[in-house]
Amino acid sequence: MNQGTLFKQNLPTDNNETLTEPIFYSINKYQAGLSQKKEDSAFIHVDEIASKVAKLYEKVRKIIDWKEENLLRRNAIERILQRGLISEVSNFNFVKIKPDVVAESLVHELIRGGHLPNDEIPETKISSVSQILKKYIFVLQKAPFDSNSNFPLKSRINLFNWIWEIAACEIEETLAPPVKEEALIEAMTLLMVERIKIVPREAVSEEERNILTYIAVHRTLFDLDDAIISYHLLIQKYQPWKNPTEAFWQNITQNILTIKESLQKELNHPLSKDFFNICERTDSSFTLLGDIFDEYRAEPEKLLPAVIDKENFKNLLTSYYQKRLKSLKGRLFKIAIFSTLSVFVSNWFTFFIVEIPLAHLFYEGFSPLAAIVDFVVPSLAMFALVAIIKPPAPSNLPKVIEMTSRFIYKNERKELYEIKPKSKRGWLSLIILSLLYSFGCLISFGSIAWAFYKATLPITSVIFDTLTIALNVFAALVVRNKSKEITVEEKSSFWEFVIDVLSLPVAEIGSWIANKWKEYNLASVFFNVFIEIPFVSFISFIENWRGFLKERKASIH
Repeated sequence: MNQGTLFKQNLPTDNNETLTEPIFYSINKYQAGLSQKKEDSAFIHVDEIASKVAKLYEKVRKIIDWKEENLLRRNAIERILQRGLISEVSNFNFVKIKPDVVAESLVHELIRGGHLPNDEIPETKISSVSQILKKYIFVLQKAPFDSNSNFPLKSRINLFNWIWEIAACEIEETLAPPVKEEALIEAMTLLMVERIKIVPREAVSEEERNILTYIAVHRTLFDLDDAIISYHLLIQKYQPWKNPTEAFWQNITQNILTIKESLQKELNHPLSKDFFNICERTDSSFTLLGDIFDEYRAEPEKLLPAVIDKENFKNLLTSYYQKRLKSLKGRLFKIAIFSTLSVFVSNWFTFFIVEIPLAHLFYEGFSPLAAIVDFVVPSLAMFALVAIIKPPAPSNLPKVIEMTSRFIYKNERKELYEIKPKSKRGWLSLIILSLLYSFGCLISFGSIAWAFYKATLPITSVIFDTLTIALNVFAALVVRNKSKEITVEEKSSFWEFVIDVLSLPVAEIGSWIANKWKEYNLASVFFNVFIEIPFVSFISFIENWRGFLKERKASIH
């Protein structure tokens, strides 16, 4: 995937004198995606009462799983797949799986849970999902695991989870094609590839630069995770991925371990942070362009003239900038609530299942004050951290307009961004910086632990709650990054520097805990095994009961 082929094969050749080629291409692609003829098929309908109950459950799961908004539907797909395949997965036996049955159940559950619209998804999509499942089941059946069991069980499980994450991405994009997102990601990638310069040039190959730009655009523009980035890289690198021939797919299956390792290296490339920082400074233009795309969703043919008219485009850009600025605090507050509630629910589990038994075993239990502190302080810390987030300054808007114009119009000056691979620090410098970083970490964790200890919490709870605060600090920094969605100029004060010194070490540990949280979230496992399976059966019973009542009602004349 090099600069000569990355998306270039799709660029239109129409005569265009005003817009840059990638922007003109993205508008054409967006218009074409929206104007695709709808399938001539019956649409899937689920019972409204059952759907209301299912939607309520999905709101609870949103709190339990602590997922971003753009990951909720895919997380639901993964849960449904895991639940539907749990008996076969436990022994890595995929012969009994009936893809048609799993596909039908999956699509109906997504509609009931509000992840897809009712009466708008063609029934033919079930067949498409079934074909996707067959494809990935084949990979798992034929994957080259060591027959002598030398391949570690954990590695087998990790590969299994990774493959189903990729399958969930393909299923989601089949059921709800991301027309706008694809157009903007490709446009921003092409524009940034033109502007990012590596010094010295030979430090990174052209192909590496393009891939790293593509990854950074995913992470900054739509906050996409590694699973969806991996899927998009796969369909870019291996063109027949969506509709493979038998020979192609057998080759993919035999090399799936090598493919996975290669993608992991690209996602964790040493220069990925540099590409991320540059794309984060420029993604505001494409975020607002996406809002303008949405403005013309009902009449896509009017989008191109609206963008070509510079004065009109400037007014649109200003309008949507103001809308995002106005709603920013509310959206950040919503994110803070759900992330805090998720930690609160987990804290409830650890409090009653771990902390209380340990406190009674080694200490005298909890005082009322200690119990209140145990629950309230982590939540208050989260809100305090979110409260200090500032909106962009008034001088930011002109800079956004200027930068966006440079991306949109041909006659504007092209700004270049340099990346210089960092030379290794000397051992003395590395030791001093590491000591300062460790000292900041020690001060932060020491202060937090001391505060909990003075509140008469048992030592075991002091440890648990200190780690909970680390999770909250990490979540708050994620929220702070989201608050920069329309920020071009970033001014830091002395006190913000001090806060970074004290919070970053804590957030780094919180990030590690959050990643482990995804693997060992006890509340999520509990809901999957003991709540979700019987709940889905209950929803199915409601839907069948409603269907029976409708039949009986229709028989009364």
